[in-house]
Amino acid sequence: MIINTKEDVLKAIEELDVKFIRLQFTDIQGVVKDVEIPVTQIQKALGPGISFDGSSVEGFVRIDESDMVLHPDVRSFAILPWNQSRGVVARMICDVYKPDGTPFTGDPRYVLKKVLEEAHDMGYTFNVGPELEFFLFEIEDGVATTKPHDFGRYFEFAPADLAEDIRREIVQTLTDMNFDIEASHHEVAFGQHEIDFKYGDALTTADNVVTFKYVTRTIAKLNGLHATFMPKPVFGENGSGMHINLSLSKDGKNAFYDPDGEMELSDIAFYFIGGLLKHVKAIAAISNPLVNSYKRLVPGYEAPVYITWSGANRSSLIRIPSARGNSTRIELRNPDPSCNPYLTFAAILAAGLDGIKNKIDPSEKYTEENIFELTACGLLDKGIKTLPETLNEASMYFANDELLMNALGEHVHNNVLRIAKAEWDNYRIQVHDWEIQRYLNTV
Repeated sequence: MIINTKEDVLKAIEELDVKFIRLQFTDIQGVVKDVEIPVTQIQKALGPGISFDGSSVEGFVRIDESDMVLHPDVRSFAILPWNQSRGVVARMICDVYKPDGTPFTGDPRYVLKKVLEEAHDMGYTFNVGPELEFFLFEIEDGVATTKPHDFGRYFEFAPADLAEDIRREIVQTLTDMNFDIEASHHEVAFGQHEIDFKYGDALTTADNVVTFKYVTRTIAKLNGLHATFMPKPVFGENGSGMHINLSLSKDGKNAFYDPDGEMELSDIAFYFIGGLLKHVKAIAAISNPLVNSYKRLVPGYEAPVYITWSGANRSSLIRIPSARGNSTRIELRNPDPSCNPYLTFAAILAAGLDGIKNKIDPSEKYTEENIFELTACGLLDKGIKTLPETLNEASMYFANDELLMNALGEHVHNNVLRIAKAEWDNYRIQVHDWEIQRYLNTV
């Protein structure tokens, strides 16, 4: 069922006998927030909107300016196909407004819309295709563990892959919610999986990312398991990434493709890469927002840590998949699925547009070598730099990146820094088991 208007929503509610509507949005950290209303309140939701207390949401507003209003995006209407014994439940993703009817500048969805509008003014549409990895762990006595549900490896199948049916259930649920799923498979680590859905415009795709995570956790829970998008839950195993395939289109054509260009790439593609590489250390504070994110970004686990770009070389931070024509795209490999997709896509696009506007040449950072095999001296000789090693370091780059501050807005910029500092301070003062084992009996 295609939903484009308020009338379409009302018709779907009647035909599908919907009883409740869940209005969803995300806080600055990308955590989904939700208020459920009975269907009798749908006219209010689609009209003046539903009010809520913004002071209780991380990174929103102070208590003396707490009133906020949710306005649903009717195109996001979808049925939640589980637990319908007490009535059919639908959801809609919302934009956050202030009581005076102006958009709230701290709403991550608004931030992405603002940068997309800048791209539109330049004639571009921004398309995104993320690849999300996650773990399925056992639950014991009602508590999630890090015990993997299976002991399969990359592209494993039953009986080693015990989660085959669970992935299939997740895929079917997402399909029922109008996702276009391309593939699902077991990943490298025990208990690790990946499900890929078709690329789309950045706003729809960001909505799909938060929905994907919500659905995956729900289906896992219904099967007695815990799904986590934590970047590095198990020491010694590969972490979970969210590689992002990026492209711009202009006048209905792929703006990154030039059959006569070097590598069949357009100047626009090169400049976009240049902008990404220029700002990527600062973007890391958004795309890799947890202390734990940097436990994944270390050499030896297929994680991209070197600020280079290449063709199909998977040791580079940015690679260009071999497909050309309308499928020409850039793959950015450092983001992880703990990020807020709205802010991450906004930061990436702002950096790419900066590259286009200022014709930033990325050629010095191009390599086709397997960087994982280079020694420290080899990296130094070639001038290859690395991503930040900690959240604290990434935050320092983010704090000084004027482009991202302007693109994301002062409210979001300041709150991202505040949240990162609080997390880092809380982490650095802890005494960890590793320290006890290493030092207690030796010093």
